[in-house]
Amino acid sequence: MTIVKPLEAGAIDLAEAIVYAPEGIRSQVLLEDANCRYTLMTLIAGTHIAEHASPRNATVHVIEGRGILTLEGKDIDLASGVFLVMPAAARHAIQAKDNLAFLLTFSEQPAR
Repeated sequence: MTIVKPLEAGAIDLAEAIVYAPEGIRSQVLLEDANCRYTLMTLIAGTHIAEHASPRNATVHVIEGRGILTLEGKDIDLASGVFLVMPAAARHAIQAKDNLAFLLTFSEQPAR
């Protein structure tokens, strides 16, 4: 399900918005405008997202759970409160050790 909020002042309680799919991955766009997309991602324990890259700069802010994000060949432990930056085209993969929820933000595409 996609919940797109209009760009106006307000708040979303991320803890209340977290919903895990029975299997695998759930992606819920919370807000999107011309420059950014804010997506709540949930992965159940044991789920793996294969290595890939995005054409946009991104940040990951872990809300709950544990996992490992492999970024440009380096493993980064994911746990509640971890915030990381992924430049456009950076190769990365994710492994959820426990149920894992994070806010994924894509910023505007970098100038070429």
